[in-house]
Amino acid sequence: MILKRNILLAGAVLLASGGLAQAEMVATTVNDLNVRAGPGPQYPAVGLATRGSTAVLDGCIEGSRWCRVDVNGMRGWVYADYLQMDYGGNQVIVEQHRAQIGVPVVTYESTASVVPAEPQPAPGDELIGPVGAVETITPPETVRTYIETNPTETVRLGGDVVVGAEVPDDVTFQTIPDYEYRYTRINDRPVLVDPGTRRIVYVYQ
Repeated sequence: MILKRNILLAGAVLLASGGLAQAEMVATTVNDLNVRAGPGPQYPAVGLATRGSTAVLDGCIEGSRWCRVDVNGMRGWVYADYLQMDYGGNQVIVEQHRAQIGVPVVTYESTASVVPAEPQPAPGDELIGPVGAVETITPPETVRTYIETNPTETVRLGGDVVVGAEVPDDVTFQTIPDYEYRYTRINDRPVLVDPGTRRIVYVYQ
């Protein structure tokens, strides 16, 4: 009985060790961000992961910011700049510490049914800033009409175009007559921006 008990304990230790070897990489989202069907903003969003969501990280594409995750029941792709992990007792951004954390490399092959519809931002393109709290607004229809009749050139930025995201300083805004917010077009999506905080307050679908 003692021998049998020792064998069972040894088996339990081996199973536990195997479990540790396959431990999941757990990250946290630092922004509200879209989880996309492929590694690029041109791929459709499968859902929205809210700030502070726990994400299981499969790995990231080599030479790219895009990583594959499981988050809130969704499986898809997000930016490594918007994920943080514990490293040495500190929360660090995944993109900035991929080598130290040991993030696995994954690949992605597009299919004929998922063809990029628009150019995606290059790896060096500027990112939209972190998300902050903003007041929810419902713009009047006259604002949409003004935007449609006064188009502006689109600005290409990395990251997700979401309410609360901060727009980089070098992006210019267009004034809307008799309206406190400004507008610009980011990745072909018209957005309204608070000129004081430079945060997006509304995204037109």
